[in-house]
Amino acid sequence: MSEHDANARFLRESIAEPASIARARAHAVELGAAPVSAAVGSQIAVLAAAVGARSIVEIGTGAGVSGLWLLRGAPQAVLTTIDNEPEHLAAARQAFADARIPSTKARFITGRAADVLPRMNEASYDIVLVDADPENVIDYVEHGLRLVRTGGIVLVPRVLAGGRVADPVQRDAVTSAYRSLIQETQESSAVLATVSSAGEGLLQLISVESE
Repeated sequence: MSEHDANARFLRESIAEPASIARARAHAVELGAAPVSAAVGSQIAVLAAAVGARSIVEIGTGAGVSGLWLLRGAPQAVLTTIDNEPEHLAAARQAFADARIPSTKARFITGRAADVLPRMNEASYDIVLVDADPENVIDYVEHGLRLVRTGGIVLVPRVLAGGRVADPVQRDAVTSAYRSLIQETQESSAVLATVSSAGEGLLQLISVESE
């Protein structure tokens, strides 16, 4: 086992996932909702806490797993979660209820993100999490950067595409989109960008004031 693999395994096994999130994860897997890993969940919780998030948008519910992690970090926040799968949204509602999240802390929108996001207010959110329709990830990130305030964060899990992004031979549409997103944001003066390799990978973009 390489040093990288040993580190990844240690970090993965060291994360203590709250019981309410573990239950939501089990249900998400049953539904085929592909929730974020605990490694990514713990990171987004810390980021939500660090910025003192009060208004969060989530594109793709993961049946409630990512939302629970975000609200764990920022229990004072109101989460707006968007998904075109009513079953996933229903699972998230139940997961939040089981975790005793007040109903006033979550807003559920059924619909395609491409239709919903253009109607949302600019510069009004602290965090936007993009975890749906990877083929549209660049468009969603552009919307996310429009929606967050200066100093707000756009988060993109799965950005390493299971290792395909690092392999130049892989040129399918989704892998190419993630690769372009990483490269373009690293070169952009509009954001501060970094990628964590923990879990399935997490791109973190902070909106900065233009000069």
